[in-house]
Amino acid sequence: MTMPSTPETRVADDATALAAAACLFRGFGDPSRLTILRHLALGEHRVVDLTEHLGLAQSTVSRHLACLRDCGLVTSRPEGRASVFRLTHPEALLELLAAAERLLALTGDAVTLCPTYGTADPTREEVPA
Repeated sequence: MTMPSTPETRVADDATALAAAACLFRGFGDPSRLTILRHLALGEHRVVDLTEHLGLAQSTVSRHLACLRDCGLVTSRPEGRASVFRLTHPEALLELLAAAERLLALTGDAVTLCPTYGTADPTREEVPA
């Protein structure tokens, strides 16, 4: 039997859901991870393929793939001595990225001009995620 929902449990559930969403968006918070995700949207790839196609170091690709795997966004399967990576939920990810592109188009330069997270000031120090 399920316990009836109270305002307190709804607030706690909302807080838990928001914390999970924040963790998910932190996973998207690095341009290299977004580049890897977009490339995996084209199909399965090995680490060596991703390093070659994206011009990133093998250690960088491996580190970002581990993060994306820990977030449940990618999975891998062995193929010989290599691992082949793919998106776990490609349709949902592509929908989310398309929605982000629409939102960015609506906000214009506001995101890049943001004094906390924007990229407009090259002298700005990185804010830890």
